[in-house]
Amino acid sequence: MVEKKNELDALRHSTAHVMAEAVLSMFPETKLGIGPPIEDGFYYDFDLPRSVTPEDLEEIEARMRGSIEAHKPFVRREVSLEEAEEIFADQPYKLELIRDMGEGEVISIYSHDTFTDLCRGPHLEHTGQINPVAVKLLSIAGAYWRGDEQRPMLQRIYGTVWFTQEELEAYLHRLKEIEKRDHRRLGRELDLFSTHEESGAGLIHWHPKGGLIRTIIEDFWRQEHYKAGYEIVYSPHIGKASLWQTSGHLDFYRENMYSPMDIDGQEYFIKPMNCPFHIMIYKTRTRSYRELPLRWAELGTVYRYERSGVLHGLMRVRGFTQDDAHIICRPDQIEDEVLGCLDLTSHILGAFGFQEYEMALSVRDPERKEKYIGDDATWEVAEGSLVKALERRNLPHRRMEGEAVFYGPKIDVHIKDALGRLWQCTTIQFDFNIPERFDMTFVGPDGREHRPYMVHRTLLGSLERFFGVLIEHYAGAFPVWLAPVQARLIPIADRHNDYAYKLRDELKEAGLRVEVDDSAERMQAKIRQAQLEKIPYMLVVGDREAAEGTVSLRLRTEEDLGPRTVAEFIKMAQEAIAEKRDI
Repeated sequence: MVEKKNELDALRHSTAHVMAEAVLSMFPETKLGIGPPIEDGFYYDFDLPRSVTPEDLEEIEARMRGSIEAHKPFVRREVSLEEAEEIFADQPYKLELIRDMGEGEVISIYSHDTFTDLCRGPHLEHTGQINPVAVKLLSIAGAYWRGDEQRPMLQRIYGTVWFTQEELEAYLHRLKEIEKRDHRRLGRELDLFSTHEESGAGLIHWHPKGGLIRTIIEDFWRQEHYKAGYEIVYSPHIGKASLWQTSGHLDFYRENMYSPMDIDGQEYFIKPMNCPFHIMIYKTRTRSYRELPLRWAELGTVYRYERSGVLHGLMRVRGFTQDDAHIICRPDQIEDEVLGCLDLTSHILGAFGFQEYEMALSVRDPERKEKYIGDDATWEVAEGSLVKALERRNLPHRRMEGEAVFYGPKIDVHIKDALGRLWQCTTIQFDFNIPERFDMTFVGPDGREHRPYMVHRTLLGSLERFFGVLIEHYAGAFPVWLAPVQARLIPIADRHNDYAYKLRDELKEAGLRVEVDDSAERMQAKIRQAQLEKIPYMLVVGDREAAEGTVSLRLRTEEDLGPRTVAEFIKMAQEAIAEKRDI
């Protein structure tokens, strides 16, 4: 698997160079940025004399094929700083990269034909190893140089390349499936949520149907947390600067926080996290070892600064509600509490239809320890506790250096959706630093004060992002228990409306969410509309159904199940809801 990834990276990196060569041949005054391989493809950033068009991509592809068919060798050469500056004298972005290199760092260049690039490699032996029928340029986007909004905006051309044409076609088919499932489009079509520049980018407006699904999710979340021994708390949306100074957020997280507000001559910040407020609740009185563990959960709305260029529907927003919890426990309880979090994660995510996960253990960057609070010994204890919990549940995991939060290591759970994509939802974070910074204590059996440990965790992550994942996982066709409208009654003619409304009341009494479509449209048009809205059940009623007290049942999957008694349908729907089935 690793070997194939390395081969793909070399293929994609080489193809990025071939694309850059083609762009330079079209626009000789082009200034080159960077062009790395990425998951499923590659990109290259260019400073161009004009905007690239989709028609330009066709011409670039044609020129790339010419280079591929010429079998031009990739040649690596190490050069001195002075030589590199001479080679790229008319390429300001390359010169900046060269001058930012550390003292003694090897400077290497790769050339094929007349094209030369600053590059570490590796590359293929020659361009002919690229399969010309397995290359496709996909899209054009803007990208700030080195991700800095104060720097020039470059044009980024994305492409993909595979070993075979079959792999390319499979990937392009997958892209079409992803587009069909795009939560932003489905959010509009199904009337679930919206965003508005007038009220602010990255801020979500939940429409009635989306709000109903959110309420169902929240009610289930609360129910399962109470069962698992959690208590629900609520906290303010703003806090004094001194609170965030003590927590360490102003020192380590300031760039993600919004500007302070002046209230009575003191600085307040809108909260990026809920944890300091839960600590304030803990410190309202002396705590005994007998009380621990305390499991406090909150659906708490937080606000974090995200650059406008990375905002993306529900997935990257500026205000969101975390399904947050903090577990305050004795040191001897920490491993069992982490296990409890893992078990609750499996149960809750499983209820939403996610059965496959990948685990990551995020630890400190050993080369940049100044980014983190705490000493080596305590970090080793924290990491060891998380590893033991994962091993006790036989959960394989990847070790991710440099991905820990500033106050401790964490476990991240990535769920796999219907298209095999991974989404990070659950985070379980070990925290030994915050209790120290806030001087949290409990009275032990010896009558002395001891320091508790703390676990920060979210299971769904943020409700906004999780809802976006749900929309794409189910392509908007939610399982019956989550569907905002579970059944729609479709009277064939106006004379059947009274029977439809009588059934609606009966089904509502049974706990189902039901509507009647009494519009003037023909029956088939009403059925098509219900299918477009992805309503699980369509109940067609006409003369026969009214006379026999039945319904003609159709599914959104276009199956016609024929006549059913009302009692049979109610039983069928209630079982699907109880079992959390798709339909």
